[in-house]
Amino acid sequence: MNLLRAAATVSGMTFLSRITGLFRDILIARAFGAGSLTDAFWVAFRIPNLLRRLFAEGAFSQAFVPILGETRNNHGDDRTRSLLDHVASLLTAAVIAVTALGMVAAPLVVSVMGSGLRGAERAGEFQSAVWMTRVMFPYIVCMSLVALASGVLNTWRRFAVPAFTPVLLNLAMIGASLWLAPRLQTPVYALAVGVLAGGALQLAIQFAALARLGMMPRYTLRLREAWRDPVVKRILRQMLPAVLGVSVAQLSLIINTNIATWLPPGSVTWLSFADRLMEFPTALLGVAISTVLLPNLSQAHAAGRRADYAELLDWGLRLTLLLGLPAALGLALMSRALVSTLFHYGAFTGADVGQTQLAVIAYSVGLIGLLAVKILAPGFYARQDIRTPVRIALGVLAATQCMNLVFVPYLHHAGLALSIGLGGCLNALALLTGLRRRGVYHPAPGWGAFVLKLAVALACMAAVLWLADHRIDWIGLQHHAALRALLLAAAIGAAAAVYFAALALLGFRPRDFRRSAAA
Repeated sequence: MNLLRAAATVSGMTFLSRITGLFRDILIARAFGAGSLTDAFWVAFRIPNLLRRLFAEGAFSQAFVPILGETRNNHGDDRTRSLLDHVASLLTAAVIAVTALGMVAAPLVVSVMGSGLRGAERAGEFQSAVWMTRVMFPYIVCMSLVALASGVLNTWRRFAVPAFTPVLLNLAMIGASLWLAPRLQTPVYALAVGVLAGGALQLAIQFAALARLGMMPRYTLRLREAWRDPVVKRILRQMLPAVLGVSVAQLSLIINTNIATWLPPGSVTWLSFADRLMEFPTALLGVAISTVLLPNLSQAHAAGRRADYAELLDWGLRLTLLLGLPAALGLALMSRALVSTLFHYGAFTGADVGQTQLAVIAYSVGLIGLLAVKILAPGFYARQDIRTPVRIALGVLAATQCMNLVFVPYLHHAGLALSIGLGGCLNALALLTGLRRRGVYHPAPGWGAFVLKLAVALACMAAVLWLADHRIDWIGLQHHAALRALLLAAAIGAAAAVYFAALALLGFRPRDFRRSAAA
């Protein structure tokens, strides 16, 4: 399998997910604006999302995928099926217990997540956040099992289905916004129902793919027997530091959300929409490449092919810079155009555009660091070394909060975004240093010329974007949505054409970034 083609497949499916996600957020902005109830929804939505990242996509995947690949390589499919049965049974029991506890303790959970909602003058928002939290909490059951299925499918190199399924969440929320919201006394509650429906749809699609693969989990109530499985215990031992590592990142998110609830109403929503734009390149590039890299790095490590391991990391980093740097530049220079074109309708005002734009610019400063973390961290996970990224994450958390103390008093919600981006850069630098010191990664020759050529191409692209931003009144075109979208597409297309034409003139060719999968 060609890794560039596999990454392009994942990226293409992720692009579809992000497009539907943007359409979802456009509907939310148009219908609900950036007010107190919208803030309450985003606070409530971050709670199940936090646990999903903590127990499912984050810690679980980091521990599960390398050991699953090792078991398949060394012991065959029968032992792998047995392991899958045991893991699925234990995982399901654990997340159901967490969900039940979370639904009962929802008022306490919301208080921790958004303490700014606890004042008497915001009692209605607090109760709304509690209600939506309870509705959405079962979402983590669905997403934990989706993470299990994705780990299996990616190990078997079936990347398309796991990359596609987030589209279903967006479609469910879009359907809820259009059909259910007008029928409810509190329309924003429809979004919470849409989240739960989307989780159930994702689970159904992923398990259908497992059934076609012949790897559908066979559940058992004999949890003690599953607990005694030595490989399950290895996964759990790996999960403990992984949970701590992911907890550090999520703790930063909790703190930032909490701080945002104390800022002017709308701050949580402005950050959420800016985060959506930042996640576009993060998912299309970082997640796509990371998804393809992890199983291949795991196989290279299991086979003792150290040179292949280093080459895979080098390939991932070069591809990330090639595509990530223009994405960061585009977010910074076209922030007003992007926010206006996507969200400046209905209840979302010109002032909201300006506040969201500030957060987008702040995020763009650290985008390349956030992308690089998704490439470098698998360099540790594939070697089943989760403790080192955890120690680094703890240091980054402290640094991020110190930056909040400096930036937030002056930049408000944009200061939170800037701290996250710069924290990502610190994280990436520390991970890179750790891999170099361990002799795991040795940069291939030619990095100096590579970076210099990228700088020239980026300068050409920046000129196009600067002209587009200064010659077009993006906010003034509010009532000409089609024209504004056409102009944005033309500006982005022209900038991309100039960038890749410059790269071609400088000697870059697509074949330079092709790489075969680990055998």
